[in-house]
Amino acid sequence: MNLLFISLGCDKNLVDTEVMLGMLAKHGYQMVDDEASADIIVINTCCFIHDAKEESINTILEMAEWKKNGKLKALIVTGCLAERYRQEIMDEIPEVDAVLGTTSYDKILEAIAAALHGEHKLIVNDVNALPLVDEKRIVTTGGHYAYMKIAEGCDKHCTYCIIPKIRGNYRSVPMERLVKEAEYLAEQGVKELILVAQETTVYGKDIYGEKSLPKLLRALCKVSGLRWIRILYCYPEEITEELIQVMKEEPKICHYIDLPIQHASDAILKRMGRRTSKAQLIETVERLREEIPDICIRTTLITGFPGETEEQHEEVMDFVDQIEFDRLGVFTYSPEEDTPAAEFEHQIPEEVKEDRQAELMELQQDIAFELAENMIGQTVLVMIEGKVADENAYVGRTYKDAPNVDGLIFIMTDEELVSGDFAMVKVTGAQEYDLIGELLS
Repeated sequence: MNLLFISLGCDKNLVDTEVMLGMLAKHGYQMVDDEASADIIVINTCCFIHDAKEESINTILEMAEWKKNGKLKALIVTGCLAERYRQEIMDEIPEVDAVLGTTSYDKILEAIAAALHGEHKLIVNDVNALPLVDEKRIVTTGGHYAYMKIAEGCDKHCTYCIIPKIRGNYRSVPMERLVKEAEYLAEQGVKELILVAQETTVYGKDIYGEKSLPKLLRALCKVSGLRWIRILYCYPEEITEELIQVMKEEPKICHYIDLPIQHASDAILKRMGRRTSKAQLIETVERLREEIPDICIRTTLITGFPGETEEQHEEVMDFVDQIEFDRLGVFTYSPEEDTPAAEFEHQIPEEVKEDRQAELMELQQDIAFELAENMIGQTVLVMIEGKVADENAYVGRTYKDAPNVDGLIFIMTDEELVSGDFAMVKVTGAQEYDLIGELLS
């Protein structure tokens, strides 16, 4: 049977999708990439912020039209939106045959079988379960890099965030399973392994009694075939000396860290339920740069949080100007029902949020363009991502660039390169966030 799988949302959700694809492929389902030829459609949804929720709902409604037209035999909805609004989806969109919560993706085969027999099924496990599937994942990222989810859920309970309610408490995946998964991915040709979780830095504390990310990294560095290991979602207050030392000592670990800070005003950080102060954030960044001088630091900010004054916005602007982050994303605050912040007084008008976001991004643009210009003349190791159509040029990434969120480098060459190859490239120019380079023989 032909199956179309639509994966929305974050890279953690993508890992769940790849696990389900592995189970489905093993049981003979044929993957297709358009709804017209699909007998079954599975949508793995997101609902982290308003825009993501809207995209998920619109996708479900769009695919429900194919069910009305009679060709589609089963429509299944999984993931975060399914966990959060399970009954509403079943009641209000009758074309949906089954809804699976965030910890029920291991029941995808059961859900499809029931749907094909005309049953409507709601499959929701305990939100704190940790499904461990032995079928091999199907990597959908092109084969040369892959995400690996090292933990599920979160214990932080930031006041703006719904994740603990829909993804449960923090649960680490046992280390031996992760090492096996990394070995399998490397055998499949994966060269770059990207570690993800709601928070990677407290990995292992729940099952080993201590933060064990450094131990996991050391074990993963021994996996042959891997060239780069990248760490995302590191909470600043959880960065330890041991983690910094492992990053320094292990050549496979990219000198890149994703450090979501969300704000720089102590009053707003406190209202957000964050565990750091501005002074601690500055100290963490300074320590990382002192210990690993070529480290690339990425962060995210939320602008327009309830009660944020113009002075507090200016404080963030000054902070960004002072720190000069290598990479920065800015989101406007999105009030999510069932979160404390949605009930806070002094909600900020949308246009004010958007103006503040634009100001921050404009400031960061100047910083990023200058940092890119400073790269000219340097020689960098580049992972090739693919060929530019109709040109003697390839596109790649340096260690400073995570896929789909950071910049690219364009390499002019007549030589033939393959996605996943590594090449030494001399940076010859900079265009906004991207670099231009020439291949060194």
